[in-house]
Amino acid sequence: MLSVSMEDGVGLIELDRPERRNALDIATCRALVDATEQVRTVGARAVVLTGSGTSFCSGADFGEVYTDGFRDALYAALHAVADLPMPVLAAVNGPAIGAGTQLAIAADLRMAAPTAVFGLPTARLGLAVDPWTIQRLVQVAGGGTARSLLLACAQLDAPTAHARGLADSLGERADALGLAADIATMAPLTLAYNKSATNAFGRAEDPDGAVAALTAEFERCWDSQDIQEGRTARAEKRSPQFTGQ
Repeated sequence: MLSVSMEDGVGLIELDRPERRNALDIATCRALVDATEQVRTVGARAVVLTGSGTSFCSGADFGEVYTDGFRDALYAALHAVADLPMPVLAAVNGPAIGAGTQLAIAADLRMAAPTAVFGLPTARLGLAVDPWTIQRLVQVAGGGTARSLLLACAQLDAPTAHARGLADSLGERADALGLAADIATMAPLTLAYNKSATNAFGRAEDPDGAVAALTAEFERCWDSQDIQEGRTARAEKRSPQFTGQ
């Protein structure tokens, strides 16, 4: 269904239903929620989300998409990924269609392999994605790309997705793990604050309220041991060893 592993501060969550091209059913969505709790509990500093085989995630499992409980399970999984406090990188190793694109944009960053394809063909199926997904898509890739995916049911290959901002970078799984390993050496409090802030200002909510809510997190960064470690490491001309304290 999926596997979870941890190495050098990087949590790896891998969808493992190759016979269904890693399509999401209720059980897999629930396992994703459990996996996010697992990487949080073990103290992952960065997370890579990917799929086994040749697909990232082919979408919703049509054996269950129309059943009671599927939508709740899907959106619980998407929000569990999006709400992790550490950076999450989707290593899109193949097609990410429908719920697969939703899962990719729930991550903070996306690295697309040459075989990656993104699409949200809901209008061809009489389905719909929730407002959060559309808002997130506009935030990540802009209104033009969102309209192309949603209104024309376009499919974007890796170079096009990269050119339009849907994919942050191009590369294979090993490249994604390397980037995550680098992120895992950075200051956790700063990364958590930066993630909270970019998420907050990407929503169409009261910006003043967002600033007020983020102020304590901002101050915590400046009062942390990590800021002292960064200063000392710079003076000593060495790499800092951040602890998140």
